[in-house]
Amino acid sequence: MLKTRSGPPNYCCWNVDRHGKRRVRFRKGGISTYLSGIPWSEDFMRQYAAALEGVKLATNNVDANSRTIPGSLNALIVSWYRTDFRMLKPSTQRLWRNIIERFRSEHGDKPVARLQRKHVKDIIGAKAATPHAANNLLKVLRVLLNYAVDIEMIKSNPAIGVKRYKNYGGGFHIWAEDEITRFEQRHPLGTKARLALALLLYTAQRRSDVIRFGWQHVQGDAIALRQQKTDTPLLIPMHPELATALAAIPKTNMTFLLTARGKPFTPEGFSNWFP
Repeated sequence: MLKTRSGPPNYCCWNVDRHGKRRVRFRKGGISTYLSGIPWSEDFMRQYAAALEGVKLATNNVDANSRTIPGSLNALIVSWYRTDFRMLKPSTQRLWRNIIERFRSEHGDKPVARLQRKHVKDIIGAKAATPHAANNLLKVLRVLLNYAVDIEMIKSNPAIGVKRYKNYGGGFHIWAEDEITRFEQRHPLGTKARLALALLLYTAQRRSDVIRFGWQHVQGDAIALRQQKTDTPLLIPMHPELATALAAIPKTNMTFLLTARGKPFTPEGFSNWFP
């Protein structure tokens, strides 16, 4: 499948990137990315294999009803996952994937080429009530769209220049009663968000403990746990509102709160998901 070693492998050619550097560019099946290092070296071939896998994923990883549209944000994200994303630390990958998948579920089918700064400002502005989450999304979008510029899907990064939100007060915002009421009106009993609020509000435990709660911790009219951070055993009386929230969910899972993939949250992933 590969060409002779006198030049780059198949689907690759020498090109000059936007920084004026001569690099090898891979292009196939809607995937376009630059590969670093010397062609045919071990590190280069790992990147090449990842790029080929990205093409395979873009072709085969489809829903029952739809395919990844070339030039869309979905296609960009697939390419990014298979190339530059792999260079991030595993902890960063977990956190950023959670952020980008939420963004992707809302905007994945939209064309990258039409994305403008005003659109990014609107997307970030929709999270104005949660400045930390808004700033995290902006940070990830800047990196993702820099990659889009590198592979020439767009000419400039529309996330550059969009201002971050300020967190006033130097600490975590404490919700007022009316904010809790509005949240409960928006998220009725039986929803994951409503259950998460009830667990946080009526147990007053850290996120690292809340994400571990399950039916095995319910003992009559109380919740028993051993705190992860302090190893302190606790027996928390069951608040009536929490009992009502738990009665509205199925008893099929050992862990109350699960991600969209049906797995327990990490502390970082939970913080990014919950407002």
